[in-house]
Amino acid sequence: MKVSLNWLRDFLDIDKTPQQIEEILTSLGLEVEGWEEAKASPVDLDKVFTAQVIECERIPDTDHLSATKVDAGDGLVRSVVCGAPNVAVGQKILLAVPGANVFSKDGQLFQIGERKVKGIPSQGMICAEDELGIGHDHSGIMVLPPDTPIGISASRFLGKTSDIVFEIGLTPNRADATNHLGVARDLAAWLNANSADSGRWTVDGPAVAAIPHLSSLIPVEVENEAACPRFTGVLLKNLKVAESPDWLKNRLLAIGQRPINNVVDVTNYVRAELGQPLHAYDFQEVTSGKIIVKTLPEGTVFKTLDEVERKLFAEDLMVCDGDGTPMCMG
Repeated sequence: MKVSLNWLRDFLDIDKTPQQIEEILTSLGLEVEGWEEAKASPVDLDKVFTAQVIECERIPDTDHLSATKVDAGDGLVRSVVCGAPNVAVGQKILLAVPGANVFSKDGQLFQIGERKVKGIPSQGMICAEDELGIGHDHSGIMVLPPDTPIGISASRFLGKTSDIVFEIGLTPNRADATNHLGVARDLAAWLNANSADSGRWTVDGPAVAAIPHLSSLIPVEVENEAACPRFTGVLLKNLKVAESPDWLKNRLLAIGQRPINNVVDVTNYVRAELGQPLHAYDFQEVTSGKIIVKTLPEGTVFKTLDEVERKLFAEDLMVCDGDGTPMCMG
């Protein structure tokens, strides 16, 4: 199981090195098989800085190139040739300096270097969203708010910090630690007992909202009570399926989970944080408006989220619609 140190710090005030945390977790029965630093992005965001365009002139005999002078707050005024149609004097922008790896238009990483374009030195690149891997827009450079200070790294400005990810070899008796909250509890107990570090919780418990009884809207039938003692459902209306915010995608990517959309991603987030298995269904696609939890005959074909058709085993617990068609694996 992958555990993010940044995620643990949402719950716990801890000031220990990764090596010390590895030793503590292993001593608690949560054996750490290894850990690694996970960068927030393949792009070198520590080599991209907030900056200001102080000069901008169209280059003669070109239809889109501009010669700019850019101040990134480090005492150097850089000459940068920019092909974006929206570059202009006075803008606050993000500048990748030589040595930074950024994305090309076709999605390949390449390293920024100093070069000449039409005989004009270019000492960096003013970046669009897609070139930094933070969006898909390539119509123009990112223009930052006018009050943005210059000289701040993109990793800091965008809130994309690196992380430490631990790989824990969980044993069957530690179901309590299959989530970040459970691991944080164990760390807090150890720190309170053995360290000057207080192990203080940094967040309160979750607020619990009253949820109306909706069984008349979402009938649930559990046919295999031995495999599934309890199954509950809640109907949420007026949702818009969209791309998840960066903070959510970064959390999932750190633990090896592929972001899909905001609805799917938030269920995976809750599972990884609190240990509560969740799954979201489009109610309009749930035949007969009913959920049946049961096993299906050996060899039943089921297409998983990776679009691969797989044959089920007889003991595979499935969540089905009202016609008994499997929707997901329990």
